[in-house]
Amino acid sequence: MNASSRIPGFYKLDPESRFLKLLEFSGLPAEQLRPLQGTDVRMASIADRMIENAVGTFSIPLGVAANFLVNGIDYLVPMATEEPSVVAAASNAALIAREKGGFHTSGTDPVMIAQVQILDVADPHGARLRLLEARDELLALANAQDPLLVQLGGGARGIEVRLLESGDFRSVVLHLQVDVRDAMGANAVNTMAEALAPRIAAIARGRSLLRILSNKADLRLVRARAVFDAEKLGGPEVVDGIVDASRFAAADPYRAATHNKGIMNGISAVVLATGNDTRAIEAGAHCHACREGRYTPLSYFEKDADGNLVGTIELPLALGLVGGATKTHPAAQAAVKLLAVKSAVQLAEVTAAVGLAQNMAALRALATEGIQRGHMSLHARNVAAAAGAAESEIGALVQRLVADGHVRLDRAQQLLAEIRAESKSSPK
Repeated sequence: MNASSRIPGFYKLDPESRFLKLLEFSGLPAEQLRPLQGTDVRMASIADRMIENAVGTFSIPLGVAANFLVNGIDYLVPMATEEPSVVAAASNAALIAREKGGFHTSGTDPVMIAQVQILDVADPHGARLRLLEARDELLALANAQDPLLVQLGGGARGIEVRLLESGDFRSVVLHLQVDVRDAMGANAVNTMAEALAPRIAAIARGRSLLRILSNKADLRLVRARAVFDAEKLGGPEVVDGIVDASRFAAADPYRAATHNKGIMNGISAVVLATGNDTRAIEAGAHCHACREGRYTPLSYFEKDADGNLVGTIELPLALGLVGGATKTHPAAQAAVKLLAVKSAVQLAEVTAAVGLAQNMAALRALATEGIQRGHMSLHARNVAAAAGAAESEIGALVQRLVADGHVRLDRAQQLLAEIRAESKSSPK
């Protein structure tokens, strides 16, 4: 008979007591589930404050990308990722970009959108104009919800009213545009949206339903550009190959999806390391890629008049320095201190530069040796460990795997058996 997952009061328990319940449920020995608790005992109480039903923490490798020069400022960039070669690739691309001045960025103000949906409106066009006429009243009511944000220079800035129709379904949707300063902004805009909903419904003469932020943060854009020296890249043929790969992504959504995944390899790693919301950033980025009605790349690469490679990127990045895990997770706090950024906009600019660097490095590999060769030696270490190699055996096994050209678990197990047989037969 299977144990029941219905555990009354589970949420009231402390992390250690919850772990004991896992042992009861699974019937497994403690040593098999112990890794779920993590290795840092101090993090258990922090995790219990951050999420529900916490039993421990899950560690992700955190590396530091070097060589980044963004708007004339040097950065060492923390990146949390499980994927081999990402940190090394970004660092190498940043080194090449330094030859021509590094990365240059710009962006918009940190404006987020809150949506208030109104249903059962008899005259949607009339309601739209009534709401626009009430702009000043609605902005004042929104700003009354967060006087501190207003004091810091932020607050509600404007409204937009959209009419949506799909078959018999019609709704009036008001967008409240809010400058959230150094916050990601979800809490601020959600509070405003909920406070405004009754008044908006009254003006529109309907009923409110959803009142929440949108992760399509297309008013909060960040741009980065860099010039990569042709000779440092490997010559004119490499530049042409990267440009052709970029054109491929612009023409084909199948390629664009993988192109943008390469960008997010860099961006999501910085977002996670700084305690920001990776899901919100990824949703906003991929939605932005569809802004023209089809899925397109977020970056482009061209050849300038001197034959060098020019890379550009533009995407929404709703990052924060206050609130959320950025202020509660010790590693995220340390990552932000290492970056020494003074604003959420500055953090977003550095993050965009990392995305462009990672993207260029991936395209360079694709256009020359292929993605696997540079990835192989790093990946081989993971495969060697998974095959059961001891620390003293990993180096030799990695060498054989890379030379063999088949970095697979079954092949690693075969080669490890050969290494151990050779070790036993060799004279002491």
